[in-house]
Amino acid sequence: MTYQAEIHAQPNISATTTDLVTVSQYLLDLLCQLAYKEGDFVLSSGQRSSYYINGKQVTLHPQGALAIGRILLSMLPLETQAVAGLTLGADPIVSAVSVVSAYENRPIPALIIRKEAKGHGTRAYIEGPSLPESAKVVVLEDVVTTGQSAMKAVERLREAGYTVNQVISLVDRQQGGAEFYQQAGLEFEAVYTIKEIQERYRQLANQ
Repeated sequence: MTYQAEIHAQPNISATTTDLVTVSQYLLDLLCQLAYKEGDFVLSSGQRSSYYINGKQVTLHPQGALAIGRILLSMLPLETQAVAGLTLGADPIVSAVSVVSAYENRPIPALIIRKEAKGHGTRAYIEGPSLPESAKVVVLEDVVTTGQSAMKAVERLREAGYTVNQVISLVDRQQGGAEFYQQAGLEFEAVYTIKEIQERYRQLANQ
């Protein structure tokens, strides 16, 4: 299905009015149609896999980003003062949540964590608004495998003096990430497990 055909085939997702059950089903279908692929792949962790999820196909999709912002905002604790994530995968996610939060009168700034310190100016690892000391930040991720990527963001934020107790991912590949976060004393939630995506992928393929 082409990009334009897919856009017209899906329902319109409102920034504030569409119910979250509908938004969640829409996002699941979008992940299955655009992001999930089967084949022979090497992951960033070095592991080989029979499938791959290219989250940016959805996180950079206009309606996909809106759906992501709606869903993840609803999962954030009320005391959340910012969302953050490791570049590049989390950049559109934290941005989407921040923009949607403004529409829902719950403004939450976004922070982007560099993999290496900026080579000029402030030489900072963290880009975004300055927050109060010990501000409560939730780390967001597109796909969690081992959990190491988001953990880098957690460590950088804590080094900067922020409080980080939770990681939320769009997809959990169920390959040790959740257990890793639990051992590190972090709460972890995922919008979808890989089993849910694969099940829906096969349903759509048979329609």
